Amino acid sequence: MLRHAIAPPSGWTKAPHTVVRSRRMNSDAKVLLLYVQGLPDSAIDRPLGELARKLDMKGRAYQQGKKQLTEHGYFHEWRSQGDGGRWTTEQLLSSTPLTRDEARAVRAKLSPEAGQSEGREQPLCLPGAQCPTVGEPTSRPVGGYEPEEEHYEKNNPPNQPTEPAAPQSAPPPPPPPAPEPEPEGDPGEETPPPSPQLWRAERVLLSLRHSRRELLLGVGEARALAGKAARWLERGVTESDLRHALLAELPKDGVRSAFGFLGHRLTHKCPVPAAPAAPPEPPPPPVRALIVCTGTGTDAEEHIFRPLGDETECAECRRATAYASWMVDTDTYDFPPDMTWRQRIVAVAKADALRGRTA
Repeated sequence: MLRHAIAPPSGWTKAPHTVVRSRRMNSDAKVLLLYVQGLPDSAIDRPLGELARKLDMKGRAYQQGKKQLTEHGYFHEWRSQGDGGRWTTEQLLSSTPLTRDEARAVRAKLSPEAGQSEGREQPLCLPGAQCPTVGEPTSRPVGGYEPEEEHYEKNNPPNQPTEPAAPQSAPPPPPPPAPEPEPEGDPGEETPPPSPQLWRAERVLLSLRHSRRELLLGVGEARALAGKAARWLERGVTESDLRHALLAELPKDGVRSAFGFLGHRLTHKCPVPAAPAAPPEPPPPPVRALIVCTGTGTDAEEHIFRPLGDETECAECRRATAYASWMVDTDTYDFPPDMTWRQRIVAVAKADALRGRTA
């Protein structure tokens, strides 16, 4: 390492190597010692604490530096009481370590009056003799006190009965207690216990303080918010998701009121309830067995069909029956173009049968 140093012509302080290179004292103690040693004589009439404040050395740093200077003999302090009872404190800060006796000798040189006041003993003030104010002390009088019972008998003599006292009858029995009013509603109905979601929600709210101390809730506050938190659980939110929603994105300035913050978040961030499930589709009707259609005549070919209900004719035969009734009423044989040949044969046969029956 290269070093460049120029001795200043003025404004410098002599510092021994024992102070600068000491490992027992921290930098605050060294800077304070060198600062005071470099002050002029007109500026050292102040206490050490006031001089340390000019270096922005306060509180714990000053106390630690003063303690180290005292332990290594650089700083000494004396407290004495003057004639008027006023206490004074004298401080000595040396550039070399001194014992207590050496520091006392240096103090006597620098301040002879302080050395004389230390060796001078303060006169003791003994209490003076006092005389009693009036008369001489007398003994305490004894007697003349009557018990309280005697005073009571003298002031309140017992009443003498003039006639023999009648036998006292037994005291009347106490009246039966009034029946308690029954609660309104069904007498057999019991108060329903709290739902499981309530105590689960309360447990989640009380556990938030383990993650963030500012979200500490009392038992009463947690029970007041348990209803809002239980609404989340009823809508399908798990306990871990609820805890994450309450702890996520907290304010940068911190939470001032845990009860107000959690109540606002539980109310305004509550998830939307799920839509009700669609009702299930009804099962398909049972498949019926194939049956023979009764709409065909004796001469027509039989055919089978699968009924949907209790019908005995197939759809084509039912249409032919309806058209046959129309043919008899209108006395016509016009067929629609979409009518099959089987429906036409069946319709003509049924129309002839209806005509013969009406004739």
